[in-house]
Amino acid sequence: MPLVPVLPIRDVVIFPGVIAPLFVGRPRSLKSVEEASLTDKNLLVVAQRDNAADEPAPSDLYDVGTLCQVIQMVRIPDGSTKVLIEGVSRALVQSYVSAGEYLSADIIQMQYDGDLSPGAEPLRRAVLEQFERYVNLHPKLPIEIAFSLSSVEDPFLFADIVASHIQVKISEKQGLLELLNPEDRMDRLLRLLVRETELLEMEHSIHDKVRREMERNNKEYYLKEQLKAIQAELGQPEDVSEYEELLRRIKRAKMPKEVARKATAELDRLSKMPQMSAEATVSRTYIEWLSDLPWKKKTADSIDIGLARRVLDEDHYGLDEVKERILEFLAVERLSGKGAGRGQVLCFVGPPGVGKTSLGKSIARALGRKFVNFSLGGIRDEAEIRGHRRTYIGALPGRIIQKMKQAGVMNPVMLMDEIDKVGTDFRGDPSSALLETLDPEQNKGFTDHFLEVPFDLSQVMFVTTANVTHSIPRPLLDRMELISIPGYVAEEKLHIATRHLWPRVLRENGLERYNVGIADRTMSKIITEYTREAGVRGLDRQLSKVARKVAAKIVNESEEGKKPLRRVSLTMPMVKKFLGAPKLHDTRLPGRDSVGAALGLAWTETGGDVLVIETAAMKGSGKVMFTGNLGDIMQESAQAALGYLRYRASQYNLGAIKWDKTDIHVHVPEGAIPKDGPSAGVTLALSMLSALTERPVSSSIAMTGEITLLGTVLPIGGVREKALAAKRNGIKTVIFPKDNVVDVDELAEWARQDMTFHYVSNVSEVFSLALLEKGGH
Repeated sequence: MPLVPVLPIRDVVIFPGVIAPLFVGRPRSLKSVEEASLTDKNLLVVAQRDNAADEPAPSDLYDVGTLCQVIQMVRIPDGSTKVLIEGVSRALVQSYVSAGEYLSADIIQMQYDGDLSPGAEPLRRAVLEQFERYVNLHPKLPIEIAFSLSSVEDPFLFADIVASHIQVKISEKQGLLELLNPEDRMDRLLRLLVRETELLEMEHSIHDKVRREMERNNKEYYLKEQLKAIQAELGQPEDVSEYEELLRRIKRAKMPKEVARKATAELDRLSKMPQMSAEATVSRTYIEWLSDLPWKKKTADSIDIGLARRVLDEDHYGLDEVKERILEFLAVERLSGKGAGRGQVLCFVGPPGVGKTSLGKSIARALGRKFVNFSLGGIRDEAEIRGHRRTYIGALPGRIIQKMKQAGVMNPVMLMDEIDKVGTDFRGDPSSALLETLDPEQNKGFTDHFLEVPFDLSQVMFVTTANVTHSIPRPLLDRMELISIPGYVAEEKLHIATRHLWPRVLRENGLERYNVGIADRTMSKIITEYTREAGVRGLDRQLSKVARKVAAKIVNESEEGKKPLRRVSLTMPMVKKFLGAPKLHDTRLPGRDSVGAALGLAWTETGGDVLVIETAAMKGSGKVMFTGNLGDIMQESAQAALGYLRYRASQYNLGAIKWDKTDIHVHVPEGAIPKDGPSAGVTLALSMLSALTERPVSSSIAMTGEITLLGTVLPIGGVREKALAAKRNGIKTVIFPKDNVVDVDELAEWARQDMTFHYVSNVSEVFSLALLEKGGH
């Protein structure tokens, strides 16, 4: 048989007896079609194995195709050609020939010469029935195809028409084309139709399910919208389930009967309100707050004194007296149970950074209770404590109730920080609102303005912190048990830094796996030369800065390809490089005995400090000047001291001084810092006497005490802080009023170690101890 032009096609298999349109765009394919059309030759249409091949090679084509007659060829404006072809017979390709402008093939026509069995007709009917089901389910096949097939009785043509319309893979269609026996083709067609029909039925089932779900949702939405409209007309809640949910929450909260009754009444009111009204929002919020509060739930106390002691020792170094006071408090709690011990309130008073807040956390940890805290600093509105009344939009309960909800139990440890910094203005006095909170006789029925029902706070352990007590109102102060937390000396700071601060700083800066060591001597230098405070916050910042510098050094050396450091031993030169030159110097204290310069001790919020009081006497008009930002009380102390010296002028060899022609100038350095209080009286008198007599004052003695006009020395406060300030600055001899002997005796042994204390009742004793002779001691 002569060579016939070949038309490779994608995604389609042409069967004999089937008329099909094709769009031809490839140049070689167009040449094949033109050759067949011009020479009235048949065209061999063959399916490609690989659809991606644009110019298919013979190996890309199947070996069995269909000889087709070109019925019509029409060129389309886009450059392609539409060809209408009719399948004539199957053909087996003997070989492909690529010579010329198109692909040709040497073929053999394939014919089936056998006889059909009696089962051919039943098989045809079964295929037809299954095909009708298939067409009914398939969305893209018209039902007319099944009707037209019912009149086709030729099994050869019937099988090919069905095969051309079934939507299966090209490889499966090609397999049908290669079967010559029509019974074999119909048998395979029946299997494929059954499979495809089942898949289509599953797809229809899924689509029906989705459609029914969508219809149901649309129906529910429509009914709900109708229900909303009806409820809006009736003034009922928008969502019935919300009412039921709130009712369940009220029952689950186990409120007291009167509270539950009020909550249920409010819920009934809510059910009659328009849902979008502002009042409904307030009522809903009110019910939710009542339902969320811990009316009955509480944690079981585990008051183990031994455990509490271990917890306090683990969390804090030193503070032995404070720890003993806390353990005594816990012991009373254990013995009293629900008695008097329950109503006590602790107030930790001390300078910043000494561990007041962390002590509260340790108490909660020792008791096994929940811990909540909030700051009172800067609060000026009473509503912050008692809450806002519900007449206001956006009203909320006060801080106390909010923290009770956060804790989730009736008996947490609640720490109220900075109670000494509560303010007062036209919005009320928050400290007065705290009276009910901290009063054991009243807090069992604490009433928040928002809740308007009593809430039991009697099982809460309240812990407050303050830097000073003089700014706390007396009625509030009387309700608290004060525990004084003094500042730390350098020795204590060294232990705190090595045991607590430095390991935590290494952990926070990712240096745990590196052996970063710091000697005690270096740590002591950081403490004394870079910080001056009662607590350890400044020390913590300095150590963190050192750790960051070490971390940066390790990372830089690693990026530069150097062997990473595994051990770093911090020396003082390295610390100076990291922190810079020492920030604090002792040069402000007299380095030697000086005329007119005396050392006084002052209490400060940071724990205490040493003051240098300087006096200069000069010719003038009898004026007395005070500089250095001195307060009124301190200036009055200076006037009292000068009055005493003039009164006892003959006793101190001042008779020759012409007071009306002598000016006295009193100055306290560091003028930017305000200074006030009566405890510098003896120091002022000593400084003035030294300046008037030109006798030097010992630079190794510091003193404190209030002076009267007759020279009596009165007791002062802040003994602990002042003694620690002297020790911190290397002053080992301190003069205290005689009435402060008891306070000095209460100092810890380490605070009194290497210290000499003198107790005086008259300022003349101070002069005898601290005032030196001219030119000697």
